[in-house]
Amino acid sequence: MKMKRLVVFCLFCAVGLAPLCAEGQRQTKAAQQIRIGIAKIVQHEALDACERGIQDELESRGINAVFDLQNANGDLNTAAQIANKFKNERVSVAVAIATPIAVAMANAIQDIPVVFCTVTDPVAAGLVSSLERGQGNVTGLSDALPTGEHLALFKEIAGIKTLGYIYTSSEANSLASLQLVEEVCKTYGITLITQAISLSSELRQACEAIVNRVDGIYLTTDNTVFSALPALLNVFNAAKKPVFSSDLTAVYTGGALIASGFNYYKAGRATGVIVADILAGRKPADIPVKLLTDPSESDLLFDLDAAARCGISIPQRYLDQAGYIFKDGQLITK
Repeated sequence: MKMKRLVVFCLFCAVGLAPLCAEGQRQTKAAQQIRIGIAKIVQHEALDACERGIQDELESRGINAVFDLQNANGDLNTAAQIANKFKNERVSVAVAIATPIAVAMANAIQDIPVVFCTVTDPVAAGLVSSLERGQGNVTGLSDALPTGEHLALFKEIAGIKTLGYIYTSSEANSLASLQLVEEVCKTYGITLITQAISLSSELRQACEAIVNRVDGIYLTTDNTVFSALPALLNVFNAAKKPVFSSDLTAVYTGGALIASGFNYYKAGRATGVIVADILAGRKPADIPVKLLTDPSESDLLFDLDAAARCGISIPQRYLDQAGYIFKDGQLITK
């Protein structure tokens, strides 16, 4: 009789504790869930490609993560709010695409890994003190441009003597790029005409202010400029002035005589590798800043429609090097 009572009591306890155990397991699973916060300063094709690349890289490695995707819409206050959101929600890794939001995250978050993506000059931005290693909880990928090679090519093909350059005065990466462009122009004897903007809505007016004073315009990876790129292309194409873009992603539909730069989807994949290493236990401070130096990580595009419009002939040796040709309104992938 006592044995039967003991069995009944044990069964009662098991049934009664089962929901509690299940709830405990759910809470443990939730606590262990990998959550990746990814934020970009603004939406445009290059940054969207980075975002996709990060997710695809982690998924290809079998990392079952939940992604919190955020967009600051070019607003620094919103960038700070997103950084605090990731901090308060304790994401596993916070990923920042572009300099302004990377700075916001590094300032707000000290005890969660922060990985930046497509930051032109992370040292000048104060994210790291050296490219040889990360700093504290911060590391990432730089998309520093070969500006000297770009302007040498632009000068040779388009005969540029006076160059236009528009930059965002509030972006550290834009100011760093401006300094480099100034130095390269001095080296090649090119006169530089600059125009500063604060918002993407100011881009058309800035273009109209300089288009008749320059032979062509060079675009570095300025997020504010690229977020309103159609306005710039409309102004310069109407004036039959050539455009050199350091981002191919935004000009696959035409408009830029030359586009030479990094493949931003591959940049996202490379950033995803850094995130995966951190999830595996590697400390951000021990991870060097990734530089895109492999030729396979870069692309070259020539727009023959733009060339005809501007009266420019592109040497065949350069066309042979291009991975993309835009002709008769169509993109041809070689």
